[in-house]
Amino acid sequence: MAELSTVARPYAKAAFEFAAERQALEDWSGMLTTVARVVEDDDMRRRVLGNPRLSGAQKVDALVEICGDAVTDEVANFVRQVGRKNRLTALPAIAEQFELLKAQQEKRMEVDIVSAFPLDDAQQDKLASALAKRLNREISITTQVDASLLGGVILRTGDTVIDGSVRGRLNRLHEALSA
Repeated sequence: MAELSTVARPYAKAAFEFAAERQALEDWSGMLTTVARVVEDDDMRRRVLGNPRLSGAQKVDALVEICGDAVTDEVANFVRQVGRKNRLTALPAIAEQFELLKAQQEKRMEVDIVSAFPLDDAQQDKLASALAKRLNREISITTQVDASLLGGVILRTGDTVIDGSVRGRLNRLHEALSA
């Protein structure tokens, strides 16, 4: 099977464009997140999605029924379209791709910062404002501590990683000297 992100991309784009036309991005975001959580449930995967005795249509009907009033008819129809192509397990990836498209339109970006030492609020604010200025986006950050970095930080956003850690620099120096 193709990689989930590749499968999810056209579905997420179609859902995003549909929701954007109707100015319902926030509503669709919440409903797709709900559907994704139901699909990710281990019991749901085992009893319904992984059940070879159920047809694709029965699996879709079960998923839509479980979601109930949490989704509109439009989202239920979207789920049915995804189910017709036997892609129900891609719904979490579709929801994730939808969120990325929504964040891109809203000029918003989430950045994960891994640092060697805990960052205080002032340092976090300084990093967030520098990134916001450089990327021309609203930045929200989450931080983690990894003492093995020795110093510096690693910034991750989407597919982009900026390694400014001492460990990363030492690794690059080692590779340069070994070449």
